[in-house]
Amino acid sequence: QDSPLKAVQMLWVNLIMDTFASLALATEPPTEALLLRQPYGRDKPLVSPTMLKNILGHAAYQLVVIFALLFVGARPRGAPGRRGEGP
Repeated sequence: QDSPLKAVQMLWVNLIMDTFASLALATEPPTEALLLRQPYGRDKPLVSPTMLKNILGHAAYQLVVIFALLFVGARPRGAPGRRGEGP
């Protein structure tokens, strides 16, 4: 079984994806308040409750959209299974 992407192609994909991520992180200059704040402690959670709520909410939204496209949007018009249409 042959891999869909060769090693060199994987390196290019990795380079492009990492470039966009680093640009997104590097383009916003740090504010003075950010530079002067105290560092977080070792026992502080990495993901705050607000971040966790946003992550779970976005994951639920993506699941709803994916399942809607998978089960509803993939049927062609006139195919059996749609209400009011078909043979």
